Amino acid sequence: MARPLLFLAFALALLASSSFASAAIVEHSFHVQNLTLNRLCRNQVITAVNGSLPGPTLRVKEGDTLVVHVFNKHGVLQLFSAWADGPEYVTQCPIRPGHSYTYRFNVTKQEGTLWWHAHSQTLRATVYGALIIRPSSGRKYPFPKPHREIPILLGEWWNANIIDVEHESIVTGAPPRTSDAFTINGRPGDLYPCSSKHTYRLKVVYGKTYLLRIINGALNTQLFFKIANHNMTVVGVDATYTNPYTTDVVAISPGQTADILLTTDQTPARYYMAANPYLSIAGVNEPNGTTTGIIVYHGATPSRPIMPVMPDFHDTPTAHKFFTNITSLVTSPFWTGVPRQIDEHMFVTEGANLVPCDAPGNATCGGPLGMKLAASMNNVSFQLPTRMSMLEAFFRNVDGIYTTDFPDNPPLEFDYTNPNNSFNLALLGTMKSTKVKKLKFNATVQVVLQNTALLTVENHPMHLHGLNFYVLAQGFGNYNPAIDVKKFNFVNPQERNTIAVPVGGWAVIRFRANNPGVWFVHCHLDAHLPLGLAMAFVVENGPTPETSLPPPPPDFPKC
Repeated sequence: MARPLLFLAFALALLASSSFASAAIVEHSFHVQNLTLNRLCRNQVITAVNGSLPGPTLRVKEGDTLVVHVFNKHGVLQLFSAWADGPEYVTQCPIRPGHSYTYRFNVTKQEGTLWWHAHSQTLRATVYGALIIRPSSGRKYPFPKPHREIPILLGEWWNANIIDVEHESIVTGAPPRTSDAFTINGRPGDLYPCSSKHTYRLKVVYGKTYLLRIINGALNTQLFFKIANHNMTVVGVDATYTNPYTTDVVAISPGQTADILLTTDQTPARYYMAANPYLSIAGVNEPNGTTTGIIVYHGATPSRPIMPVMPDFHDTPTAHKFFTNITSLVTSPFWTGVPRQIDEHMFVTEGANLVPCDAPGNATCGGPLGMKLAASMNNVSFQLPTRMSMLEAFFRNVDGIYTTDFPDNPPLEFDYTNPNNSFNLALLGTMKSTKVKKLKFNATVQVVLQNTALLTVENHPMHLHGLNFYVLAQGFGNYNPAIDVKKFNFVNPQERNTIAVPVGGWAVIRFRANNPGVWFVHCHLDAHLPLGLAMAFVVENGPTPETSLPPPPPDFPKC
């Protein structure tokens, strides 16, 4: 299978912003190429950036402009710069071998931790890194300045070619094989074989406070993160500030970030930081264990690190408590109140489906009932175009790339979370298509995301490109507007770009469509993306040139 990004070079520059006198110019050269690493007792060739896993950490200030000659830049609000968003065939076509593309966008109205990663096939398993946005000059953090800031990137490792793993799943229609290990900053940790030398270590000083910028870069797994004998205080998620929330465990879904303050107030010793999976599917066990790093206090004598007591893999109450206790810091510089007037109401079901087997010469595939696994939103299984990117089709008004008839409601009402419907053949079928929901510029949109029990009951981390949203409420079972609207938080709801919709439950999000372009909505479990658990919003241009999508850059990739 062809890889669109091998041996691609790119560079990053921060250009002075006319809006902020403090904006800086910073330049990087990134090189995407093969790298051989030894993990889990064997050598494995991966695709990496600048010969490292994770890739380089990018540090900018709010108000800077990023110029990136790179495969993909994802996560930042691309305000009026949709051409720089990156998902293949949505905003652009893949960058071919030996070619480059310049991403250019302003980093505005966000502070905290985001990340960059590949958005073609499953290359983001190893092509990813942190993007840290600090306050512009003259502005401070809304918490005491930490002694140090440390990116903590959680990931997965395969003793296999990850593109082959994805391809096998697509061909057979079966779920992809699980990873062989989890990682902290690219290292499995010493609980895995042959990994004592591949354990991340963080040296600390007693009595200091550290800002850990945690990113879940795993392809397919939600994770619990703990530090033995230490509490943590959450102060930000997805580059928005939160009210301080003290906890001994962080639950984090793929694509999400969490900024936490760690005060080193325990007896000087060696302590494990650890991450293990949160598996929302009952009865499914994860064979790939727990990844660890070691916090080493200055002056500590050599000893076996103290291990935290980790949550059970299926500890949904702990995950739900964490996800629902986050609230926004309304005194932060970029907070705006929740819009009350709603222009577009949507109720969107999401879950697993089946499609007929199309493998040549085979009567059955590897999915349930001898069919191929699919996934859908409102029973629409999303299929990426190949002839032209959706964004270019929007800009050039080209027909035939997508249709604008994504439904506001599911085609059939049923008892969505009743496990008795798990293998209801009347509900399992779906069709592949490329449907979008068209939105007027500046419209306020409310979406109820409703998980279903079709085939399995699962937590789905849903990510929205280009727009942050407010999480008004979330819960279990079927959403009931007569009751659940009373739970809405209009005062300080968390604002983010990725929501873990509860297993067998629902979440209500609201956003203002103030960014013209085509914005992808998808499950950030990569095993679900090729199955079709996605859709897109097309936000129409505003009334002025300043609120309209500008032309594409001259080097915009062609299909």
